[in-house]
Amino acid sequence: MQYRNFGNTGVKVSALGFGMMRLPVLGEDSAAIDEELANTMLHRAIDAGLNYVDTAWSYHREQGEPFVGRALAGGYREKVYLATKLPTWLVHSQDDMERFLDAQLTRLQTDHIDFYLLHSMNAEKWQNLTRLKVFDWAEGKRAEGKFHFFGFSFHDDLEVFEQILNGYDAWDFCQIQYNYMDVDYQAGRKGLQEAAQKGLGVVIMEPLRGGQLAQNPPPAAVAQVFAQSPRQWTPAEWALQWLWNQPVVSLVLSGMSTLQQVGENLASAERSGVGLLKPADLQIIEQVRNVRQGLAPIPCTHCEYCLPCPNDVAIPEIFALYNEAMMYGAPEHSRYAYRNFFNPENKADQCIECGTCESLCPQNIEIIEWLKTAHSFLQPSQS
Repeated sequence: MQYRNFGNTGVKVSALGFGMMRLPVLGEDSAAIDEELANTMLHRAIDAGLNYVDTAWSYHREQGEPFVGRALAGGYREKVYLATKLPTWLVHSQDDMERFLDAQLTRLQTDHIDFYLLHSMNAEKWQNLTRLKVFDWAEGKRAEGKFHFFGFSFHDDLEVFEQILNGYDAWDFCQIQYNYMDVDYQAGRKGLQEAAQKGLGVVIMEPLRGGQLAQNPPPAAVAQVFAQSPRQWTPAEWALQWLWNQPVVSLVLSGMSTLQQVGENLASAERSGVGLLKPADLQIIEQVRNVRQGLAPIPCTHCEYCLPCPNDVAIPEIFALYNEAMMYGAPEHSRYAYRNFFNPENKADQCIECGTCESLCPQNIEIIEWLKTAHSFLQPSQS
């Protein structure tokens, strides 16, 4: 296993961390973790040198932390740095912070958490937690030894990331979504570099974009680009090695679901290193990015000139989901998001064809027709 400096903490972490969000389950119930298989997976990773385990209050419908507590018994807890997160959306007072932390220590069967994060931070949660003086509370808990290092995970735009990053002087680390397709998404490359310059350890989540970059075989046009290289890497290894090549990346989290994924990712991590990729390799990644982007049929740049829609249709978000389905060949991912994360009043079928958006679109997109196409694809008829 390769180890990397974790910012200015003085800690060395394994290049690969184990994310507990996508463990194998029995049947369709995400709370029913297949504990025998998950135990085998986690123990194999730790025995191979992985030393960072990441979970959260909400994972596997709140069964993730209790599982981790059981899985790390018998001496495994002492072999790893354990990370978990305060469920920020449920916090309305410092009493809530206290209650959740105490419950997490019990669930995880430990007297301290090594790396504690404010979970899924955005502008609204930042405003709420600063109002509740979360830093006064956190410094008290750190002094008590309840957790050792304090950070945040992030889901919002770069401006908000910079506000949070610069809004507290004692952050130890942060966790961001970053991969070769999402270099300008949310915190992105700029946020990654800014955090590293301030001495923070930077944990990477979604390195494979929820598995979209691990498709093997990938779309034909992408496969043709990879085939130009003499490297016999899978699409997943290309994505992981691209991250590990960067010195500002402290740790790459993988939400592994099978024993095969554990074995493959451990082998990739053992081969990893800063500067491993040559200019020709980086050119391959650049070409793959361009090819994937070219698979997006709607030339939407998310400029939002079309907003607000008079009928509240979420035009750019709908187009983004449709484009992603085409780019990654993963329709179910986009369909799931459309079904579960879009209010009915914001879906494409609410378009009244007034044409206001089309008159404002600098890309001259035929928005009305594309909304019909997207809705038919994302929410197909059950008949």
